[in-house]
Amino acid sequence: MLEQLDKDMIAAMKNKEKEKLTVIREIKAGMKQAHIDQKKELNEELLIDVVSRGVKTRKESIKEFEKGNRQDLIDKTLEEIEILSHYLPEQLTVEEINAIIDQVFEEVKPSSNKDMGKVMGKITPLVKGKADMKMVSSLIQEKLK
Repeated sequence: MLEQLDKDMIAAMKNKEKEKLTVIREIKAGMKQAHIDQKKELNEELLIDVVSRGVKTRKESIKEFEKGNRQDLIDKTLEEIEILSHYLPEQLTVEEINAIIDQVFEEVKPSSNKDMGKVMGKITPLVKGKADMKMVSSLIQEKLK
């Protein structure tokens, strides 16, 4: 995937795709920053972390743009999310997420909301980058009730 990122960057430069090039450069800069600050190795996992963070912040931005009634910014941000999505693993369906949650519940046997941390600790490595963690958290909370 890292090689694909480099190839896409070169293609975006050649084809003068400014939006795509900007997003790819942002990914690469985020990876380098994490590599320097957190001493993380430049690998697929770091790429998924950086891209997931980018998608999350853009989704939050869209909510703010909707409040301000800025359709132009919403459209631009949606395009950026689509570009970022190419570098994420295939997203899990709600059914697949629920199956993973059920599996972890059998392992952990949570009794109340106090066990939320234990459950999230087990689930996070299984779904990281493959699902919206906010949605996963809300599904877990529903099952804990």
